[in-house]
Amino acid sequence: MQRGELNCPLQYVKGVGPGLAKPLEKLGLHTLGDVLWHIPRRWEDRRTFVSIRNIRAAEPVTLRGRIRAVSSTRPKGKLTITKAILDDGVSSLSLVFFNQPYVEKALVAASSQNEDVIVYGVVKTDNLFALEMNSPEWEVAGQDSLSMNRIVPIYPLTEGVRQRTLRRLVMQALEVGSDEVAQVIPDEIRHRYRLLPAAEAFRSLHFPEDWEHRDHARRTLAFQEFLIIQTLAHFRRQRHTTGRQGIRMPVDLKRLTDELHEIVPFELTGAQRRAIQEIAADIGSGHAMNRLVQGDVGSGKTIVAVAAILMAVQNGCQAALMAPTEVLAQQHAFALQQLLEPIGIPIALATGSMTARARQAARNDLASGQARVGVGTHALIQEDTQFAKLGMVIIDEQHRFGVLQRQALGLKGDSPHILVMTATPIPRTVTLTMYGDLDSTIIDELPPGRRPVITHWRTNELRDRVYDGMRQMLDQGRQAYVVCSLIEESEALQAKSAMEMYAHMQNVVFPEYRVGLMHGQLKPDEKKAVMAQFKAHELDILVSTTVIEVGVDVPNASVMLIEDADRFGLAQLHQLRGRVGRGKHASYCILMATPKSAEGRARMEIMTHTSDGFKIADEDLRLRGPGEFFGTRQSGAMELKVGDLAADVELIEQCKEAAAAIAEQDPDLHLPQHQALRHLVQTGPQNIELAKVG
Repeated sequence: MQRGELNCPLQYVKGVGPGLAKPLEKLGLHTLGDVLWHIPRRWEDRRTFVSIRNIRAAEPVTLRGRIRAVSSTRPKGKLTITKAILDDGVSSLSLVFFNQPYVEKALVAASSQNEDVIVYGVVKTDNLFALEMNSPEWEVAGQDSLSMNRIVPIYPLTEGVRQRTLRRLVMQALEVGSDEVAQVIPDEIRHRYRLLPAAEAFRSLHFPEDWEHRDHARRTLAFQEFLIIQTLAHFRRQRHTTGRQGIRMPVDLKRLTDELHEIVPFELTGAQRRAIQEIAADIGSGHAMNRLVQGDVGSGKTIVAVAAILMAVQNGCQAALMAPTEVLAQQHAFALQQLLEPIGIPIALATGSMTARARQAARNDLASGQARVGVGTHALIQEDTQFAKLGMVIIDEQHRFGVLQRQALGLKGDSPHILVMTATPIPRTVTLTMYGDLDSTIIDELPPGRRPVITHWRTNELRDRVYDGMRQMLDQGRQAYVVCSLIEESEALQAKSAMEMYAHMQNVVFPEYRVGLMHGQLKPDEKKAVMAQFKAHELDILVSTTVIEVGVDVPNASVMLIEDADRFGLAQLHQLRGRVGRGKHASYCILMATPKSAEGRARMEIMTHTSDGFKIADEDLRLRGPGEFFGTRQSGAMELKVGDLAADVELIEQCKEAAAAIAEQDPDLHLPQHQALRHLVQTGPQNIELAKVG
């Protein structure tokens, strides 16, 4: 074959043509090179032949024998059933094929020429207790087989494409690729981490000699994927820190600490102090900060945000805090007003639901510099919102925002410092990949006095006992949340579910208590009013959808009842649980669930056994996989072909080290051994989105 054939469109590849190229496109396969990255979903070991007399029903087996009889019948309609007897010299069984009329001719030919055939499939017993194998893979023995007598790849398929076809195409690509596959991992790095050459890795991944070769190949190609991501992240980080000058903000940490002591009456944790020191070092460097701060539920990241705001204000700049929802923005504004306005730092709130007059007043205050801090939703990034001198941008719950929204707020100032904050713990592997271009800080201590939430998993049979326990807490003056599950991706259905539960609670279960209702279809003013009532203890029970998941702070609420808890992901359950346990009273989270799957039961067990958000995030990623973990909107963000975010922690760390070593040796990737890597970094992995907030 001539060079360049990996780029050949599949319709021009021998044995494909336009008819087969069309269904292959549905699998994302457009060129012969694409076929190399069509990774098997599993492998079957077909190296061991079994005697028919030793077969156990319901187990996949590889058999070898002669075809002794072949016949076809049409019992009804268009259904064709072809049967053959396979005889291995000691015993025999039936082979059954459905709607494959071409099989009869091929089997008759093999029988008439006394050729051995090899078959693979699952054996079962028919109504007369005789053994049969339905729709097996088969071929004449002695061929250079891709489907028998080896470890065989099983690929994702679509209608019109057979396993045999894909194996043949992959082998064609491997034959071409032995000369053409780009060596992305430089030889020095490859030898250091004991990796295979690229062409050998592809061959051993698709058609491994043994399981060790398969695992070595997988590790090599996963390393390549993560190396591209880490190199891209390294250069983005370098551009942020050296190529993008920021406002130099020297920080007097003693003065800052004294001011914080005036604002909050408690001692900061060591983790909070460390986060504040890292932010101070960033903004004092003269380069624009780009930092991710993660804090588990209740870890006190709000105080870190306050410290960052004070740093900006002390240096004559404004700060902006953008939140994903109006409820959260309003709560941030209220909290900051309580903390900062007494020491002369005015706050302006800008949200979409404000009256035109109120919104214009907020804009005027921000544009004139009278307001030192702007808090809001996406209203902060609209064209008519301007800042006098924006120096610090804080993005809260960053995973709720798109990249362009984050960039737009950064453009409101002259290279402002950017602090990305989340109370949703992120697995370490995800931090290293999706947010690899951000410096990272973890607030991993809870403030003293924060009480752990006691979590119970209960089934519907125990519902009355759960209600009795809630009543005891309500009688003591506590408040409770009741959260209804998101049964479908529909605000209307979710609201209906919540309204039905609200009526049940108010009229049947707790008629003696004041019950409120919150859901996504309420108007912003209505949501604000309900939350104000609950916070003021004008309501005892709040029935809600997941709109209360993040940021709601009612210290007197000490019961969280989650209906159909097995319908939620672990991270969401952990966030909901974090709405209680914020005061001095013992708090409880009750998971009402009767899971129908092992995964659902596993989630309930994890929630009852740990309150560590980072462990929960790791388990969530492991159980659900990256696609579901990131949700529908971001599922394309981490569609790695080989790498596994849940399992490859050590590998990702090694790739980060390797990327740094490559950049130190060759900052512009101009050396010959880095050209393949340079090309992929410049074009960017199309299916991987890093957190470009600067």
